Amino acid sequence: MNNFVFQNPVKILFGKGQISKINEELPKEAKIMLTYGGGSIFKNGVYDQVKSAIAGFNVIEFGGIEPNPKYETLMKAVDICKSEGVDYLLSVGGGSVLDGTKFIGAAVEFEGNDPWEILTSGGSVVKSVLPIGCVMTLPATGSEMNGNSVVSKMETKEKLGFKSPLIMPKFSVLDPECIATLPDRQVANGVVDSFVHTIEQYLTYPADTPLQDRLAEGVLQTLVEEGPKVLADKSNYNAAANYMWSATMALNGVIAVGVPQDWATHQIGHELTAFHGIDHAQTLAIVLPGVMNLKRNEKAEKILQYGERVWGITEGDKDQRIDAAIDATISFFEKMGIKCRLSDYNVKEEDITNIEERFKERASALGEHSDITWLEIGEILRSRV
Repeated sequence: MNNFVFQNPVKILFGKGQISKINEELPKEAKIMLTYGGGSIFKNGVYDQVKSAIAGFNVIEFGGIEPNPKYETLMKAVDICKSEGVDYLLSVGGGSVLDGTKFIGAAVEFEGNDPWEILTSGGSVVKSVLPIGCVMTLPATGSEMNGNSVVSKMETKEKLGFKSPLIMPKFSVLDPECIATLPDRQVANGVVDSFVHTIEQYLTYPADTPLQDRLAEGVLQTLVEEGPKVLADKSNYNAAANYMWSATMALNGVIAVGVPQDWATHQIGHELTAFHGIDHAQTLAIVLPGVMNLKRNEKAEKILQYGERVWGITEGDKDQRIDAAIDATISFFEKMGIKCRLSDYNVKEEDITNIEERFKERASALGEHSDITWLEIGEILRSRV
């Protein structure tokens, strides 16, 4: 096991009726910006619950934060925060709203010339952030309990992430009842996103970390069991609760301590979103099988372990079991309603070439061994046409 430092200060309020308690978590004297997305919180009643809970607080609102939040949109909120003297942010919505809110909080306090540097630096320039609270309505990103954020810039067709412990929410409300009104596509995306988050921290090489392995496998098994249940009946509270907590556990740092991590699938997937607007989880479902196949030898021990412990695959030689594990992964994604080929999304050869060129310009070396270059990225993508 590798050395590690772990600290997670986020307070979680989990379960039915917890939205009503956010007034106990917010400072009474704060000037709050309430951030949200395209309006689903008005349809599912969450907006009314939040407004009731914060009645009497000094609140302004900023809506319209997109899935894959746009830098251009978020900078409008930054300007309002500065002009209105906002000193607390309350994110209500899914992971994209929270990721955007995290960037807003960092950009308001940023002292440099161009806040995009927050993204290009990976977060190293973040020194101060407005405090953030969260009501999470769509389990997927784990953003409710981590210091990560991903933002897209339309002008340059870039999608970059940044990290900082300073952008961790002060509190996050997780009410599984919010899932009941989600569209099937969002539930499917959330389950697959959570699944691949876990894979990125697990499917590397053995590091003598049996506890972390079994925690990750537990998250994967729970998503495999509960994901289809939620998709079939989103009002199934227990299934929704298990899915929601799995999404949080997938990326709150617990399964990551002391282990090598990959994240190549995410980094390649980000470019598919940046260039083509494909849903984040859909890009992961496309890319992951290609990464697993290309790195089948380097990842062999963990893929075999994954196949046996998550899918019960024990028959056949090494290559047959690896193939079966990849096939089982694809079948699960498809069971959740997500297609796994680039051709399903009208991505052409010239599009793959554009992505290759971007990674070539960046001199990128991805994966747990830093051995996935632009050449391998092209091979991965062409294998998924």
